[in-house]
Amino acid sequence: MGEEVKLFGVWGSPFSKRVEMALKLKGVEYDFFDEDLQNKSELLLKYNPVHKKIPVLVHKGKPIAESAIILEYIDETWEGFALLPKDPYQRATARFWARFVEEKCMPAMFKCSVGTEDREKAVEEAYETLKLLENELKGKKFFGGEEIGFVDIVADFIGGYWLRDFQEVVGMELLTKEKLPKLCEWSDEFVNHAVIKEVLPPRDKLIAFFRTRFGSKP
Repeated sequence: MGEEVKLFGVWGSPFSKRVEMALKLKGVEYDFFDEDLQNKSELLLKYNPVHKKIPVLVHKGKPIAESAIILEYIDETWEGFALLPKDPYQRATARFWARFVEEKCMPAMFKCSVGTEDREKAVEEAYETLKLLENELKGKKFFGGEEIGFVDIVADFIGGYWLRDFQEVVGMELLTKEKLPKLCEWSDEFVNHAVIKEVLPPRDKLIAFFRTRFGSKP
């Protein structure tokens, strides 16, 4: 289409990877700018002066911030692979579960990483949110049915390598086949999807990052 598309993100961020997944599924070409969040570029600060965070998508010179908002913009701007269903009720349901992931699941999981005090309680709270998410799968391959969609991409931290590698590094058992079999099956389908596999960060690099950030036993 000859449209200039730029993405400002971080190589290992699940938030910027969400946007890359959507762009790849749509077949949209883009230039990726890997930001150093300790030394943010002038362009990032210019394009996202409010939050000064990644990801930021720049399309035809116009910036869009916040990953879930960017996903909807991508879906509405480019034809082809549909991220959100056409049916209004199904769209609303997808938005509900995507928000649940962002507002309930992710904060609960991040809480598990803050020190070891009350780790068991934090893990239990995180498990309860994931159990609700698992129930929503109801035997489906992906949250939207047979194809990857909006909720799957928003839940990439859970479905991709991030949660698996994080729990391995800190010695936490949260997403396991014994506790959450459907969610584990979904996660396997997610990471083995051709497009998603292409976008996911290298596991060794991600594990090294988590070891540096959170420490681990040899």
